Formats: sequence, structure tokens, C-alpha cells
Amino acid sequence: MTTTPAVDDVPDVFPPTLREVMVRPFWIGMLGLALLVAGIFAWLGQWQLGNAIDTNPPAAGATEKVRPLGDVVAPGVYLAEPLVGQRVDVSGSFVAGDFRVVTSRYDDGEPGFWVAGQFRVDPATPGVDGPTSLAVAVGFTADRSAADAAASALNEDAPQKVDLTGRLISDEGAKEPPRSGSPFEIAAMSPAALLSQWSDAQGIDVYRPYLVSSEAFGGLQEIHSPAPTELSSVNWLNIFYAIEWAVFAGFAFYMWYRLARDAWEKEVELLTEGDPDSDAAEQLPSRP
Repeated sequence: MTTTPAVDDVPDVFPPTLREVMVRPFWIGMLGLALLVAGIFAWLGQWQLGNAIDTNPPAAGATEKVRPLGDVVAPGVYLAEPLVGQRVDVSGSFVAGDFRVVTSRYDDGEPGFWVAGQFRVDPATPGVDGPTSLAVAVGFTADRSAADAAASALNEDAPQKVDLTGRLISDEGAKEPPRSGSPFEIAAMSPAALLSQWSDAQGIDVYRPYLVSSEAFGGLQEIHSPAPTELSSVNWLNIFYAIEWAVFAGFAFYMWYRLARDAWEKEVELLTEGDPDSDAAEQLPSRP
């Protein structure tokens, strides 16, 4: 025989469902906030993705076409990445007394030294306004004494009114010389480091990149300067960042769901423990 439960056995309040908690005004407002945050993350991801693919990559072999120096870079301006390794031609004269030996050089895997000098650019060069100089590496040798001798000879008889062809390379940045070496030793091909030692540098403009001359001077070997590796039109780092922003956008929704679920579980737990007077219980529907 089936018995009907007494009226007093029916609970006064009923646990809410997860859906009932989620549609409360507070959690609807939190959902709106999550949508706003996810929208910002999605926009950032789209921006990263738009910058990940170069729609106008440089043509293959573009750096091997010799261009006038003034058409590629201006004095005092950083060399744009697609132009690193660009072959250029320039006219001018070397400055006597300003050739220096650059250490820590490698030529096709062989360690050695470069000799670099100050090249005063022809005033007729586009972009040149007043005395302007370009740092030029003029040759390589594996022997330090041969490098010193070449630098000394070039300082005595600097080539004048020459037309140079070579490859433009970005400044390597100054490096501290070895502790065992001279404090004036130049350990990196840096126009800024060379400028600090040039004797005739008062009131001049200087190009930020340097030139590796195709023609060797002072009895040195020509510097091996191969064409740069062709740049990919896809920036995988930007694609990775775009994926990260998409994950963050999804995480914003997950956080909203997780917080709402935690609030629901807490209410159910309080009711299960028999605390109908709690704040959570006050929000629940009463028995009719």
C-alpha cells in the first residue's frame, strides 16, 4: 500500500537549477562583461592575424638589383628589414686617417679581421644635406698584422673619388672589447663605434647601416657577403599570438560559467546542510 508523504515532509524551499542561477540579473550582467572582454580579445587576435601575412612581400632576388644609396636609406635612418642586404652603389672619397681594424670577423667560416673606413659621400647623393659619411668595410684578412698594415697604408693614401658597389647591413651595435685587448679595439661592425674614433667627424651626418664593399682595398681579400635569405611572407609568431588571444576569449566565457556554477553549487550545499535562513535561501522560491 502506497503512503502519501505528510505535508510537513515537503521542503519549504527547492534547490535552484544551474539555469535559474545563470539567468539572474547579476549573472546576466557578468555574462555581458565576459562578452565585452571576449570581444576585445577577439579584435586583438584579428589584428595579430592581419599582421601575420605580408600581402606585399619583396620580390625574390630584389636585394641583388643594385640601387643608388639615396633611393634605399637616408642618413640617420634605420634600415628597414626588407632592405637589409640590399646591394647599392655610391660615389665619394675615403677620409685619410680614419681606417680602423674590426676584430671578431668571420669570412665564410674563417676567423679574422676587417678593415673599415669613413667614406665621405658625394654631396650630389639624394637625401644628403651637408657633409655625410658612410662606414665601409673594405676587406678581410685572417692575419692581424696584415690588417694593421693595410689600415696604416690606407690611412696614408686613402682612395679618392671612387664609385663603390656593396651590400648594406644593419648596425651590429657596439660591443665591449676583450679585457685583454686595447680599450680602443672595435669588436663589432658598428658605425657608432667607428664614429667615436674618426678624427674628421665634426658636424657630419652618418648613415646608420654600413656598407660591405664588393671591391677590396689595401691588398686585402674581398669580403664574402652572400645574398640574404628570402623572408617568408608568413610571420608565425603573430599567428601564435592570434591563437593565444582566441584562447583568452574562450577563457572569458569559461570563467563566467565556472563562477556561476560555483555560486549554484554553494546554494545547493547550503540547502542540503539544512540552512534555510541563509542569504542564498532567501532568493529561492518558497513552497506554495
